[in-house]
Amino acid sequence: MAAASSSDSDCGRAESNEASSKWLDAHYDPVANIHTFSSCLALADLHGDGEYKLVVGDLGPGGQHPRLKVLKGPTVLTESPLPALPAAAATFLMEQHEPRTPALALASGPCVYVYKNLRPYFKFSLPQLPPNPLEQDLWNQAKEDRIDPLTLKEMLEGIREKAEVPLSVQSLRFLQLELSEMEAFVSQHKSKSIKRQTVITTMTTLKKNLADEDAVSCLVLGTENKELLVLDPEAFIILAKMSLPSVPVFLDVSGQFDVEFRLAAACRNGNIYILRRDSKRPKYCIELSAQPVGLVRVHKVLVVGSTQDSLHGFTHKGKKLWTVQMPAAILTMNLLEQHSRGLQAVMAGLANGEVRIYRDKTLLNVIRTPDAVTSLCFGRYGREDNTLIMTTRGGGLIIKILKRTAVFVEGGGEAGPPPAQALKLNVPRKTRLYVDQTLREREAGTAMHRTFQTDLYLLRLRTARAYVQALESSLNPVSVTAREPLKLHAVVQGLGPTFKLTLHLQNTSAARPILGLLVCFLYNEVLYALPRAFFKVPLLVPGLSYPLETFVESLSDKGISDMIKVLVLREGQSAPLLSAHINMPVSEGLAAA
Repeated sequence: MAAASSSDSDCGRAESNEASSKWLDAHYDPVANIHTFSSCLALADLHGDGEYKLVVGDLGPGGQHPRLKVLKGPTVLTESPLPALPAAAATFLMEQHEPRTPALALASGPCVYVYKNLRPYFKFSLPQLPPNPLEQDLWNQAKEDRIDPLTLKEMLEGIREKAEVPLSVQSLRFLQLELSEMEAFVSQHKSKSIKRQTVITTMTTLKKNLADEDAVSCLVLGTENKELLVLDPEAFIILAKMSLPSVPVFLDVSGQFDVEFRLAAACRNGNIYILRRDSKRPKYCIELSAQPVGLVRVHKVLVVGSTQDSLHGFTHKGKKLWTVQMPAAILTMNLLEQHSRGLQAVMAGLANGEVRIYRDKTLLNVIRTPDAVTSLCFGRYGREDNTLIMTTRGGGLIIKILKRTAVFVEGGGEAGPPPAQALKLNVPRKTRLYVDQTLREREAGTAMHRTFQTDLYLLRLRTARAYVQALESSLNPVSVTAREPLKLHAVVQGLGPTFKLTLHLQNTSAARPILGLLVCFLYNEVLYALPRAFFKVPLLVPGLSYPLETFVESLSDKGISDMIKVLVLREGQSAPLLSAHINMPVSEGLAAA
């Protein structure tokens, strides 16, 4: 009986968890043999029939035998081998012609392979880089049999350690060979020209000239040569080239190429660089305290995952907004966008088998999986709009569908009104005075508004008159005349009875120096004493602030203070150019005595 009751309670708990979950378990295959990352997953309607398929750039078990797989539902539709490990996969529209079927771009090695209707359409190769001249000269000598393979290896190793230009693949492969294999390799390759080729590290898409979902897009490539390339979607020529201080590993783009766009690149040096249209170099730099493991843009916030098991939110100018600590290491990240509810959130797959969904720093939902998730993708799959696709570390495939009634709320709780909504507000009763005042405002509203406007205009008039009077009497610390553009401010330091008074006088003109100025102090001689109450000002160079220092001695022992007026004069003129009134502090030294 006890065992039966225990099994009944376990079944009831499982049913309640299933009922409270926001996700439907559509498919789980622990031996699907899919090994990939989030950047190599893409969802698209490849045939224009409304049936969205999953494109997977599969690395293969142990990084061997990479393949391009297209899945329809839980089954593999097509499968083809790849010449090198895939770096990223993306779907984009190349043209406006009907039918509007997207093309598939797969970055692998130094090439981007473009497919239309799952058939090879175009192959774009990165431009070759100039080889190292010293390396070229060594292979020319080997071609003429002037140096032996052992000497060639020693000199190539010296170049690899010191030269700024890296060696070609041919030389790097030669340095890995054993002594017995070198001579045959040199004989086979010495007549070939040296080619230095970079590879693609990351890829994304950028809208060309419209922000619509079905608009034409450009491909944006990040290369091992620390460059970003923007490709034309039709001719596949390089439209723009930008340089970075380090190798990009994650990209995020917003805007349109022909209008205005902003590009964020997370690099291997632990920094995130922000570039804008027509900028060949980064405009802003976000310095991270650890290496980035993911980059996702949620509305106007850049969410970055780091190797310190934390998520950080930044603005596009590099200001940190928030930080959330994770319970385990972050393995992958991606964007969750629910169009029907206007929701954007970030998904983070953790090493403890959890997938956490955050909106800003608020936890919305936690999904627990049998194995650690290494890639995430959310979007329309088949004919379901909100489908979550996950691959695990052991090669498994998990497909979940978001319930149509599911609503993400803060804390991952159930949807509904907040608890504070059920509390009754303690609204005071309306008094007789309140009622009378309401009736008076209702009856005399026009007259009250006119009175308010009259008082407001009088206030503006008095303010303008006071400002004009200050300009005419030079009572302001900034000169308004174009002949002597000056600015003055004063700083008082000390506790007393001796104060240090520093005047900062600046010539604000563009290119004309000012000469022949005087500074005069007006003060109460009963309260204060100055060593110099009148002195000349040196030549004022434009743009520089000149500190003029003097000391003020407080003579009163009654703990009172007064004002000291500072006048800046022109030689031969009685009217000051500008003035400042300094409220002196009370001498604490005399007060304490």
